[in-house]
Amino acid sequence: MNVIISNQANDLLSSMNIDVIKKINGVFSSDEIISNFSNFYYERLILDITALKDYTDIKNLQKLSINLDASKMIILLDGSSYTSSSEFISKLISVGIYNFTKNVDGIMYLMSHPNSYKDVANLQKIDEQPDEYIKTQMGGTKIIGVKNLTDHAGSTTLIYKLKNQLEKNYKVIAIEIDKKDFVYFNDRNMFSFTNDQFNNELLKINSNVEVILVDLNNSNQEKCCNDVIYLLEPSIIMLNKLISRNRNILNNISGKKVILNKSMLSPKDINEFEMEANIKTFYSLPPINDRMPSVAVDNFLVRLGFFKQKNSEENSNSLINDGILGLFKHKS
Repeated sequence: MNVIISNQANDLLSSMNIDVIKKINGVFSSDEIISNFSNFYYERLILDITALKDYTDIKNLQKLSINLDASKMIILLDGSSYTSSSEFISKLISVGIYNFTKNVDGIMYLMSHPNSYKDVANLQKIDEQPDEYIKTQMGGTKIIGVKNLTDHAGSTTLIYKLKNQLEKNYKVIAIEIDKKDFVYFNDRNMFSFTNDQFNNELLKINSNVEVILVDLNNSNQEKCCNDVIYLLEPSIIMLNKLISRNRNILNNISGKKVILNKSMLSPKDINEFEMEANIKTFYSLPPINDRMPSVAVDNFLVRLGFFKQKNSEENSNSLINDGILGLFKHKS
C-alpha cells in the first residue's frame, strides 16, 4: 500500500492505478509530513514536489530524507526550469534522494525498480559537492580527518583513542571510509561507509554531534574536513618505503599537520628528522595502550584545540607540561 501527497499534480496522481492507503492534498511543511508519516507503514511515498512548502530550499528535502526512508520515497518534479536544472538534481542526490521523475510512467517504474546512488551518480555535479557545501550543512560540527602516510601508521587505533577521550566531554562519532576495521571495536558510535556513501551519510548525521573523526584511508575526502592530520611512522624502513613510492611526498605534506605516530624518537631525533625532511611536525605520539587512558593523547587533543582555557595561557601550558588527564572543560 502506498501514500500520495499531492498539490498541483493532484489530478495526475489520482489517475494512477495503484493501491493507496492514505492520500493528502495541499501544501505541507517538512515537519508536518514527518509527523504524519515517520511511524506510518507504507511501501512507497509519492510526493508531488509542489506539496512541500519551500521545496526550493534543499534543507526541507534533506529533512525528509533524514527522517523518512528515502529509499521508499518518489519525488514527482513539476517540470519547471528550476527542478529540471542539473544544480537542483545534484542537490537532491547529495541529500540522499535518488528516486525522482517528471511523469507517471517514471513513478510506475521507480515503484518496482528504485534507484541506488550508482543509478544517478552520473547526474551529480561532483565539482559542487562535497567540500564547502558539506561543511556549511554540518554547521558547528568539527570534522577531523586522519590519514596514514606510511603503511600501517595507526589511524584506526588512534581514532578509537581520540573518540574515547573526547566523548567524556563532547558528542563524538567516528567514520571509516572503504574499510571494515571499526567493527572489531564493537562500538555503536563507529561507522563504516564506502567512499560513494560518505557524503550522503555525513549529511544525515544528527545535528547534536559536535565532533566527527574520519579515517580517510585512500579516499579523496579531505575537502570535507575542517582539519586533517597526517600520520607518519618515523622508522627508517617505513619512511624509505614511502619515499620510494612518491619521491615528492615530503614536499607535498609541507605545512600540513604531520604527526609522528608510534614514535620512539627523542626531541633531538625529531629536530634532526625535521631538518633532513625539511618539514615541521605538529606532534609526536609514542606507542599507545588502547586499553588505557593516555596522557599523550590528551595533550595531543589540547594541541588540536579541544581544551578550553580556564584561566590563562600560562595555566594551559602548565597543564600540558604536567600531563594531567581530564583536561577538557565541561560544557554548560
